[in-house]
Amino acid sequence: MSKSKRDVLVSVVVPTYKRPDMLIRCLAALMAQDYDAQAYEIIIADDAACAETRQVVESWTQGKTRPYPRHTLHYVPVTGNHGPAAARNAGWRAATGEIIAFTDDDCIPTPGWLSAGMAAFTDSVLGVSGRLIVPLEGVPTDYERNAAQLANSEFVTANCFYRRSCLEAIGGFDENFTSAWREDSDLIFALMQRFGAGGSRDRPGEPDKIVEDTLSCPFVHAPDAIVIHPLRPAQWGISLRQQRKSMFNALLYKKHPRLYRQKIQATPPLHYYGILGSLLAF
Repeated sequence: MSKSKRDVLVSVVVPTYKRPDMLIRCLAALMAQDYDAQAYEIIIADDAACAETRQVVESWTQGKTRPYPRHTLHYVPVTGNHGPAAARNAGWRAATGEIIAFTDDDCIPTPGWLSAGMAAFTDSVLGVSGRLIVPLEGVPTDYERNAAQLANSEFVTANCFYRRSCLEAIGGFDENFTSAWREDSDLIFALMQRFGAGGSRDRPGEPDKIVEDTLSCPFVHAPDAIVIHPLRPAQWGISLRQQRKSMFNALLYKKHPRLYRQKIQATPPLHYYGILGSLLAF
């Protein structure tokens, strides 16, 4: 029996790109949530429209021996390889839930992730940021230390929840961010500007980690909504990808200069202005 739109409270959107083994691990964690299986759906937005990824999803959704018969899992192919922002847009637009939860194919949501994230929503809350844990083993390399800083970021798309109406109001993610860098910051900055929020606060608990205690703030933290983000080994070309991040930093600064200075870097590097000149030419 298929779920109606009224049954589904939250839709989990997972963008993926040619990583079926990681996707299987993520799916297993999503199926093991302690949240009511009838109240959420999982949407796999495949940015490669990959046959192997489709087969993974179909193996979980078809046949008499499907391992999780009460769960709803959808496959959304995304053609053109436009990046994770475009894949997430395709995913949430295909969703039926009032709340859209985002995580990534290389992440492992803990069993209470959905329950804790959903519990943080009140009538006045528009978005919830969970807690990201990046495990480090032994003596980390410079690459691993830098990558682990992701755990200190707010509203990363590996672990966040938004009302669908908010995403609709701003048109979702800006697909000019074609790599997995700063597209999540751009989204929360756009929402903060649209809905008048200057900061965020923890909910519930951890009062010592309050960022900005604004009682009317529509964007809150749920520290018990935990996602594990294992580090992947550095791959060939990582230096080039790191360099490309400057372009997306500059694009974010161009769009949201005040919030960029407030939340990321008070004095952006001078070379951003050269990049901005190139961006303004288009």
